[in-house]
Amino acid sequence: MPEDDEEVAAADREPASDETPTPSAARGERRISWQKWTFMPSFLVLALLATWLWFRGARLDSIAHQAVDNGKVGLALRQHIGLTAVSTFFVLVIAIPLGIALTRARLRRLTPFAMAVANLGQAVPALGLLVLLVVWLGIGARSAITGMVIYAVLPVLANTIAGLRGIDPTLTEAARGIGMSPMGVLGRVELPLAVPLILAGVRTALVLNVGTATLATFGGGGGLGDLISAGIITQRMPVLILGSVLTVALALLVEWLASLAELLLRPRGLEVAA
Repeated sequence: MPEDDEEVAAADREPASDETPTPSAARGERRISWQKWTFMPSFLVLALLATWLWFRGARLDSIAHQAVDNGKVGLALRQHIGLTAVSTFFVLVIAIPLGIALTRARLRRLTPFAMAVANLGQAVPALGLLVLLVVWLGIGARSAITGMVIYAVLPVLANTIAGLRGIDPTLTEAARGIGMSPMGVLGRVELPLAVPLILAGVRTALVLNVGTATLATFGGGGGLGDLISAGIITQRMPVLILGSVLTVALALLVEWLASLAELLLRPRGLEVAA
């Protein structure tokens, strides 16, 4: 049957479509679509431009001018960014090492207790927690930052523990089998594989901190909450809208930057197309 023999030979020569790696997968390149790069910045620029044009055309009385003039908007924005950055730094310093420690054999039994304590931070209303901290630590940015750290520790801690526990045990056993030290296994096997979940937790904590920072105004910590509270107290709608739009825009910007970092810092081989 010569025709059958030719068909079999042709089938043998054709590579299986599901076994042929794409060029980008073969090179291990990270693929982020142009929509991911451009959509959010374009949206934010348009939204802020529209808000600025509307605010310039709004009729502001002396009370509204007092709330926004003399660089007060820029100062509130800088304070808000500072509160978010400092609190997130302390969240990372506390949550990631603690999550690593709680996945080690000696401290694993303390995980339920640590998670219960971390859950208390989000179980207590953020404003009530801030008031308690003001009574304890006094008025100022320190109370606000402490409250933000307590409120945002949970997602990073939970994701660090989940990421490290979700690693296939055969991988760590193989690493130990070739002579790696415990720190070598942690740094070269466990943490790289847990990075996607850890970064997702950091992303969540960042957005939480941007929102929670608006409450810092009630403890004397400053931030964009000053504009929002001033607009509510004085019943000046332009001031309230300006503070609210800037807060939302900052949260969206931080979320977009964190999503890019999550994709770019993900170890090669674990990427997905964005």
